[in-house]
Amino acid sequence: MHRNLVPNIFGLKGKSSVKQILQSLKTGITELADVPTPALARGQILIGSSLTLVSAGTERMLVEFGKAGWIGKARRQPERVQMVFDKMRTDGLMPTLEAVFRKLDQPLPLGYCQVGHVVGLGAGVVGFNPGERVVSNGKHAEAVCVPAHLCAKIPEGVSDDAAAFTVLGAIALQGIRLIQPTLGEAVVVSGLGLIGLMAVQLLRAQGCRVLGLDYTSSRVELARSLGVEAICLQEGMDPLAAISRFSRGIGVDAVLITASTSSSEPIRQAAQMCRKRGRIVLVGVTGLELSRADFYEKELTFQVSCSYGPGRYDPNYEEKGQDYPVGFVRWTEQRNFEAVLDMMAAGRIDVGPLISHRFAIGDAVSAYQLLAGSEPSMGILLEYPGVQISQASQTIEARELHSEKSVPGQRGQVVISFIGAGNYAAAALIPAFRAAGARLRMVACQAGVSGWQASRKFGFTEVTTDTERIFSDKNTQAVVVTTRHESHARLVLRTLEAGKNLFVEKPLCLTLAELHQIEAAKAVNASAMVMVGFNRRFAPQIRKIKSLLEGVSGPKTFVMTVNAGSIPLAHWTHDPEVGGGRIIGEACHFIDLLRFLANASIERSWSVTLDSSTRDTVTLQLVFADGSAGTIHYFSNGHKSFPKERLEIFAEGKILQLDNFRKLRGYGWSGFKKMNLWRQDKGQQSCAAAFLDAVKSGTPAPIPFEEILEVSRISIELANSRQQRHAEKD
Repeated sequence: MHRNLVPNIFGLKGKSSVKQILQSLKTGITELADVPTPALARGQILIGSSLTLVSAGTERMLVEFGKAGWIGKARRQPERVQMVFDKMRTDGLMPTLEAVFRKLDQPLPLGYCQVGHVVGLGAGVVGFNPGERVVSNGKHAEAVCVPAHLCAKIPEGVSDDAAAFTVLGAIALQGIRLIQPTLGEAVVVSGLGLIGLMAVQLLRAQGCRVLGLDYTSSRVELARSLGVEAICLQEGMDPLAAISRFSRGIGVDAVLITASTSSSEPIRQAAQMCRKRGRIVLVGVTGLELSRADFYEKELTFQVSCSYGPGRYDPNYEEKGQDYPVGFVRWTEQRNFEAVLDMMAAGRIDVGPLISHRFAIGDAVSAYQLLAGSEPSMGILLEYPGVQISQASQTIEARELHSEKSVPGQRGQVVISFIGAGNYAAAALIPAFRAAGARLRMVACQAGVSGWQASRKFGFTEVTTDTERIFSDKNTQAVVVTTRHESHARLVLRTLEAGKNLFVEKPLCLTLAELHQIEAAKAVNASAMVMVGFNRRFAPQIRKIKSLLEGVSGPKTFVMTVNAGSIPLAHWTHDPEVGGGRIIGEACHFIDLLRFLANASIERSWSVTLDSSTRDTVTLQLVFADGSAGTIHYFSNGHKSFPKERLEIFAEGKILQLDNFRKLRGYGWSGFKKMNLWRQDKGQQSCAAAFLDAVKSGTPAPIPFEEILEVSRISIELANSRQQRHAEKD
């Protein structure tokens, strides 16, 4: 259970939403949106904002990317261009363009430097109390939910203004820790933006001699006002000669690069500035065309610093709250936050001169106009008036977000509500249900922004971060669950308890114990429909295959090849407790597909691991009750330019081959040679339509519940047996 929210902690009247800054990567427009208060999750802290700091370098880059044309966007991310061409070759032109436009259309929450008060604590959070001042990497929003390890208490002697610079200070500090400076060493900081100016002060506090470099004279003067020697590179002075004098002719011990540029010049200069065996650490963004001769002759070391420190991007640390033992990892990202705050409390860091502008959150758009313009600016603070965070602010009426074309339709439609509006839901499921004639009632998301965007784009009536509203809503006839896998079983059981029809994106659940609970709950609530989104059953080419196979009396052989692509082992999909692994989470699609085409139950199944170094390169073997056999090659070790899915069927001297749900060929079939589509169709809309028709007419579910249980059980057992074999080997 979560600890109760603090009522009226800011002493102001509550309202039905909170303001948040969103950036369009498609148009470059910065928007101040009214979104629901985020919902607390385990290990998180709900914070009401007092101040946030605009990170000029990162956020200016995002704004400029959004305002760039298509050619400009491609130049900024050339690696993405190749991915687009690969997808175009396998999926076709229109699906690829739709995917690109959809990606760019997703609003991006800005900001990662926030100061506020603790309003609520999620389960498992210790060391924090309601009402305390904290700093976090939260977004520019009136209320944010942040993992506890990304928060730190603000000491009594540190002002909110100063604390707003903590996260940037931690970025600088992590780069300095990688340099490992010692007392009296000479260090150059290349780039005197906010992070650079924090870095020069931290280095001086460590007893280093520091020289700053920048092309902007105002930044150089600011560094000098902080007591740091600095050189303006625009004034024509030879930086190498100045460095030689500064280092007494031996070269500097280290260079910290905090500049942001596409040029490799800062790296080249850093190598020339360093003494033999000097150290170079990149905190900012530069080109990385390195000269081997520069590094070879001096035996220089070069390292790229990762954000705030150890723990960053580690889901076990950030999301699950598993701290690193201090005896082995002295400085984590949270402990770096605390170290910066301690330096501020001791007066060793002065951020007052770094503040150039202040804006009320209501005038945030002006702040970003300033950021993108030519007027000089440094630290831009956004001030928040304080709002009452309550359960009422978790839901907003969304009618004002709808464009005329997106308002939901006529009476007689099935009224559905969505839990989750992530990438797949927004790309496929919500459009499929809407096109199939559903009336969109409510959308619930933990953070609120994705629900806000879904409502604006598709026409939901309400946006909420309070999932219980959906279960108690009398108008909602069916619930669609599209959240992360670990929540599926809980939400399935809750939907059945509420007596509502259910469509859950695969998988149904992650464990056999959960499966037994769902089976029992369904027996109690027999009238409620349960369907898993095994959409490939409903694809037009699969329906054609099904009709052709009806004339086959003997056993059939199925070979399903899935070029799944590699996913990093740290991704949540691989986590047995969160994603369940790719057999349960995705290969279940293909187990169900072969079960559907065989039209017979699965009597035996086993797996063969082909690559012990990965968790998602495996062959699954299925034997069906009618003697048919199926092989599913689920591979992550292929190339992404190859089609993702290929199905081959051998039966009575005839063959069917389906390539990526676009091209179907028949060999030896009387009256059938091919069925090709202009665009890929994996059956999402037909799947949604079949579910809606069944709900509306009261007919049986499009997929028998017994088959859903069977496929879910086989998927879980295959995953469990594979994990057990790996554990025995280890």
